[in-house]
Amino acid sequence: MNRRTRTALLGSALLLTVAAAAGSAGASAPDESGREAAALTGKAKLYRSAGDDITFSFDAHLAAKDKADPMKATGTFEWSHYLNGEGARAKARVDCLLTGGKVAVVSGVITDSDLPGAEGKRVGITVHDVGRHDRLGYSWASTGSPVETKELPKCVGSAPFEKVRKGTGDFTVVPWRPAL
Repeated sequence: MNRRTRTALLGSALLLTVAAAAGSAGASAPDESGREAAALTGKAKLYRSAGDDITFSFDAHLAAKDKADPMKATGTFEWSHYLNGEGARAKARVDCLLTGGKVAVVSGVITDSDLPGAEGKRVGITVHDVGRHDRLGYSWASTGSPVETKELPKCVGSAPFEKVRKGTGDFTVVPWRPAL
């Protein structure tokens, strides 16, 4: 068999193998209706040139059965901010989760904090899941301390202006696909 014929046969065999594998992968792909409607998970530290130790973590989910109502989201998120041994931490119960593409906005009411007056206050956070270069923003960037915030609506955050410290970002956003 000459070289040109062998190359053509090998190429055809490879194409058939790839096509068969793609067909079987598509046939075994999970039904999208079984996945949760939206999610924001992961943990990262923020970058600050002054050396602040700032950590955010998320475990927020919107079940498939609640796809039409992002205010039925469940879960928690936490954060802490310390510099030179001073700062605070807080944990919030999720009350709304909206995602689109790689961006998520989550809000919740603070249930536990060592910041006096913070418990019972709503905060909102926005995450942009960009792989190793995730970004984050929070409602209190424009409203002042969560303690000073009067009535923040559900699912309100800030543009994701903060950079995640290199090597720490692992946020994952599952995009919401409501029936429109």
